[in-house]
Amino acid sequence: MASTKKQPSEQGIRELLFQAYETELGGEKVYETALTCVKNADLRKEWTEYLSQTKNHQRVLLKVLTALGLNPQEKTPGREVVAHHGASLVKAMTLAAGSGDAALAEIAAAECVVLAETKDHQNWELLATVAEKSGGELSKVLAEAVKAVEHEEDHHLYHTMGWARELWIDTLGFPAVLPPPEERKHVESAIGASRAEQAREKMVSQRH
Repeated sequence: MASTKKQPSEQGIRELLFQAYETELGGEKVYETALTCVKNADLRKEWTEYLSQTKNHQRVLLKVLTALGLNPQEKTPGREVVAHHGASLVKAMTLAAGSGDAALAEIAAAECVVLAETKDHQNWELLATVAEKSGGELSKVLAEAVKAVEHEEDHHLYHTMGWARELWIDTLGFPAVLPPPEERKHVESAIGASRAEQAREKMVSQRH
């Protein structure tokens, strides 16, 4: 039986665009709350930069939605789920901040940022796929947006994963690498993150 070539789903692409925009809107609140939980000065500087970049990502996606004739305020079931997840992360960090344990709050914030950025990173990977496999104005608009944002999203996810790991290791009473190897090696990919984590033992031994 001959295979039938699938056509791009306009509904699916619309849903992805709205979820991506909502993720960035929620990301602003996640970073604002995370910054209230930070003790480490380097991490504070990092997240302050990420907050600024997240606001710019909002503007990039707003430009995309406008260029494609979509209403940025349109609600979809998936978008409501994304908004709920973002609000839940803010609530979790607020709960941790109220525990009286500053180290716990900082780790909880890092883990919440990782959860938020995992969704965010996937959104941009999917938008890159749409840009690559579609044509016309959609492809052009999305390719430009992805080019402007994608490398920053890599930093947000992989560097914060490193921070979460090292903060935990420090709390457990073992030698930690802070800022984490991902930060020192300017990691921008999953492979780079893996290599940075493998290099951490050498970094620890050099310090002691």
